[in-house]
Amino acid sequence: MFGAISRRYDVLNHVLSLNLDVGWRRHAASAACLEPGLSVLDLCGGTGDLSMALALGPAPPSLVVCCDFSRPMLARAVPKFARAGVDDRCVTVEGDALHLPFRDGSFDAVTVGFGVRNLADMQAGFREILRVLAPGGRLIVLEFSRPTGPLISRLYRCYLSMVVPRLGDSASGRRGPYLYLARTIGDFPEPDLLAGMIREAGFAAVGWQSLTRGIVCIHTAVKA
Repeated sequence: MFGAISRRYDVLNHVLSLNLDVGWRRHAASAACLEPGLSVLDLCGGTGDLSMALALGPAPPSLVVCCDFSRPMLARAVPKFARAGVDDRCVTVEGDALHLPFRDGSFDAVTVGFGVRNLADMQAGFREILRVLAPGGRLIVLEFSRPTGPLISRLYRCYLSMVVPRLGDSASGRRGPYLYLARTIGDFPEPDLLAGMIREAGFAAVGWQSLTRGIVCIHTAVKA
């Protein structure tokens, strides 16, 4: 499904989010890299936008591994890294988030941007992330949430159920992918429930920050 929509995925992300997704990724990158020179795994990295935000951030890592299950999505990331001049520290790896092809303790930080809701087993995914993180390493999850205000909450539900599927499927030339995306956003756990799942996987110092009136959240945690 993601391979089929990879060609217009970036454009639709910007259009459907009113370009707010750029700022959301910058926030997540800043939360992940508190100091320069880290090794970071960008899991479910797709076309590489969060990987580039990490590489171009105020504390750039020495290595960013953009890992995704979809080869066509990763194929879009490679030329973007070259154009941005970060291909010396951004690499792509095709891999399954539930069976990561990395050794224990390989990374100082792991980011997941709008990807955990697509995992077949979210808890298994968090346990794999915990495995590949070094002690003291940080997990940053950038995900959609639910707005808190009653008016914006109603408007957001209408936008998800009506605008996103119609505009997304029409522009991508595929019927169904953006209906799926809208449904997974609407069904995603509330921030406190997701924080509980991260904690149950073995993480410590679990917390979150809401952005854009609660439309997205940045969840943070540490491997003790």
